[in-house]
Formats: sequence, C-alpha cells, structure tokens
Amino acid sequence: MSSVPDRSAYPIRRRRLHDREPDHAAAPSAEECIGMVWEMTMNAWAFMGHGDAEPRLQRHAFRVVRGRG
Repeated sequence: MSSVPDRSAYPIRRRRLHDREPDHAAAPSAEECIGMVWEMTMNAWAFMGHGDAEPRLQRHAFRVVRGRG
C-alpha cells in the first residue's frame, strides 16, 4: 500500500477566469515547451541505452499525385 503525502500545507491560489495573471506566471511559449520536451526525450533515450536520439533522414517519404477528373 502506498502512503499518500500530506498536501494540506500546499499553497493554493483562487482565481477567476477574468482575473489577469501577473507577468511572472505567464505560460511558456510553444518553442520553450518543445525545448523542454526534447530535453526529456534525449534523457529518456540515453537512459534506455540509445546514445544517439537525433532524428534520422526519412527514406520512406513519398508523395502520391492522383489524376484530376
């Protein structure tokens, strides 16, 4: 059986949807999010024993053009 941590002392902020957030609490940009996820991906690949996690050139990419009519 796992023990449940006591969360009664965790800070809680109540906000309404129309309240403005302070500048320091702004969400990260999409670029920053992708950078954080990429770093975690590299760490996971290294942990699994795959030293090179860089994407390879896709050799199976192709394009299908169908006739119009």
